[in-house]
Amino acid sequence: MSMDTKIAIFRGRKIRKTLHNNEWWFSVVDVVEALTDSANPRDYWYKIKIREKDESGVELSTICRQLKLESADGKRYETDCANTEGIFRLVQSIPSPKAEPFKRWLAKTGYERIQEIEDPELATKRTRMLYKLKGYSDEWIEKRMRGIAIREELTDEWQKRGAEEDKDYEILTAEISKAAFGITPSQYKKIKGLKRANLRDHMDDFELIFTMLGDRATTEIHRNEDSQGVKKLKADANAGGSIAGNARKALEKRLRRPIVSKHNYLKEKESQKRISG
Repeated sequence: MSMDTKIAIFRGRKIRKTLHNNEWWFSVVDVVEALTDSANPRDYWYKIKIREKDESGVELSTICRQLKLESADGKRYETDCANTEGIFRLVQSIPSPKAEPFKRWLAKTGYERIQEIEDPELATKRTRMLYKLKGYSDEWIEKRMRGIAIREELTDEWQKRGAEEDKDYEILTAEISKAAFGITPSQYKKIKGLKRANLRDHMDDFELIFTMLGDRATTEIHRNEDSQGVKKLKADANAGGSIAGNARKALEKRLRRPIVSKHNYLKEKESQKRISG
């Protein structure tokens, strides 16, 4: 998952959220499930909309926007989402003992985003802290954070030069990966035994370095050639990825081993648990 799409946790319940127009938008169905413990939150949400329209004439659908969020199958689908103001309105329509603590949680989440807008360094610090709490080393975190910054530069260029978010980004990312590692990100995840996890969060030093090289080279080619349109961006992505791919092959020849590895952080943590247990 990209850094602008995250999972928030309220009392053990996962609530998907995504950045849109520089503010958090939350999955309405996830909020309904967290507040009601309903076995069928989609049906509950549907009934709330009907009840509110009948009783107060309010169309709750107007507080929502369809935004793409990752589902349980790892794919991204258009999902009813609402911003902080909209979710507060939704909470008023749901009788739940969790309503007040949820409002406090929501206010805190929104306040943190305001802080991050005023001081972007706070978002970086929070991300570093999350990786630290998960057990990643300081050296790995430094590389990962640099990789995130390089990736953001690249996607900014894509946006300026005619790529449409999600669909085109996925194609361009796959093009870099194929040229750099000989496989697409989805194939890479299969090798590492990953499903929903972020692939880059499970790369080792060399994998991260060559990923960064492919992304950074592609960005520079875009700028140097003032590339426009998806067709040209795709050709640049192949060229940038190939630069990383050639460097990878040279290192593999010297080390006499492949860089792409099946190792991932999840497996390493499980192994550590078994040893310590």
